[in-house]
Amino acid sequence: MIEPYERALDEVPGAHPYARSSRYSGVEIGVYRAPDGSEVRYAKRRLLPALADAAEETVSHVVRSGERADQLGQRYFGDPGQWWQIADANPILDPRELTDEPGEEIAVPLAGGFPGGTVGPGVRNG
Repeated sequence: MIEPYERALDEVPGAHPYARSSRYSGVEIGVYRAPDGSEVRYAKRRLLPALADAAEETVSHVVRSGERADQLGQRYFGDPGQWWQIADANPILDPRELTDEPGEEIAVPLAGGFPGGTVGPGVRNG
């Protein structure tokens, strides 16, 4: 959970446009200059460690009937909005795929582990 003073820092003008709990908080912000001189800010590509490299920083979870990604975010990270960390650690495109098969084993990153992985050879788009 983000402390109130950290949340206040997220609202400082000119600060990073994404909250610290967002999957995009560490992404570099690019600036496109249009022919008319106006600027458009955008989030650059977010790269993730290759799944094989991240496997050491995860634990397995067996999906139960009726579970949802937000519930897993709450259970493992204390914040339902952190479901994206679990989605990043699994080879899926749609977060609903995390929990659509009861009995399936999925990877859950250790707190402070997978999302902070180094970016280099073997990275994948996220």
